[in-house]
Amino acid sequence: MTKKFFLVFSVVAILAMLAACAPTAAPTQQQGSGETQAQAQPAAAGNCKDSPTPPPLAKKDTYKVGFSQVETNNPWRIAQTESMKAEAAKRGWELVYTDAGGSEAKQIADIESMIAQKVDLIFMAPRSEKPLAEAALKAKAACIPVIMLDRDVDHSIAAPGKDYVTMIGSDFVKEGEMAAEWLAKATNNKAIIIELEGTVGSSPAIDRKKGFDEAIKKYPDMKIVASQTGDFARDKGRQVAETLLQAHPDATAIYAHNDEMAMGAIAALEAAGKVPGKDVIIVSIDGTKDAAQAIIDGKLGATVECNPKFGPKAFDTAIAYANGETFPAKIVNPDRFFDSTNAAAYLPEAY
Repeated sequence: MTKKFFLVFSVVAILAMLAACAPTAAPTQQQGSGETQAQAQPAAAGNCKDSPTPPPLAKKDTYKVGFSQVETNNPWRIAQTESMKAEAAKRGWELVYTDAGGSEAKQIADIESMIAQKVDLIFMAPRSEKPLAEAALKAKAACIPVIMLDRDVDHSIAAPGKDYVTMIGSDFVKEGEMAAEWLAKATNNKAIIIELEGTVGSSPAIDRKKGFDEAIKKYPDMKIVASQTGDFARDKGRQVAETLLQAHPDATAIYAHNDEMAMGAIAALEAAGKVPGKDVIIVSIDGTKDAAQAIIDGKLGATVECNPKFGPKAFDTAIAYANGETFPAKIVNPDRFFDSTNAAAYLPEAY
């Protein structure tokens, strides 16, 4: 019995030793993911998501950068796009350019594609503040810095200096204030005003309305009787102006958040048998060639410039960021003002 017991014990011990020395099983794949459990762990780049500062930009001789354009359906956007493309070509940078066609969903998908292509940096002209703030956070999580161009995003979701580098653009509130002050002077502080707003939820529409409406409050005899979005588009601006003019035939002034809607309003007034610039005074924002010509023709009263030529400033800012410079929440582009006194001189350089 002793010999049998010793033999059984020896066999069991040998089997246990063999099991202990066997290789461990390979990690199993997650169902449908195509990644192993080990591979699915967050990469080091994912640490950028919780960083208190935007992702860094390495110093390089050349960069691959994305430019997410909201749309190219008007002269201002076309001029901005041409400026960005020209500057990229001048510096020898690879530019991944996308046009969202005015769609928030398309713009978010465009930014996700840029992230997948591992661009070094993204320039974004966001359609609206909240959904595109979320897109900026996706870029940050992928350790790609973002610079906003001409429009901002919701700071309660994504903040400058924390989630993205900065926003380069005009002072939209001041633009609205300048338009209001000119209109007050042109109408002797008395007018019945129709307001054509820009894209709902966009920072220029929000701020241009804020600046104008607050400034107009100082003049008791200047009343905004109707305010509706024309989505920054000429034809929609015309349609909205037609509707509002029918509802308010006594209107004596129109404030348009951009020149394209102002041109639409001019067409609506002429179709209604009214004389723009005489029966109804119009002021707008952007400084396009069509607007300058309309001022010369006496149909548009004035336009506040919103310079679209972002290329040099945008690319210089990227280089400065790579060199370790910090920036304020917004880098303000200086704007000019055009009326009958200087529109002709400005026309040759207008876009």
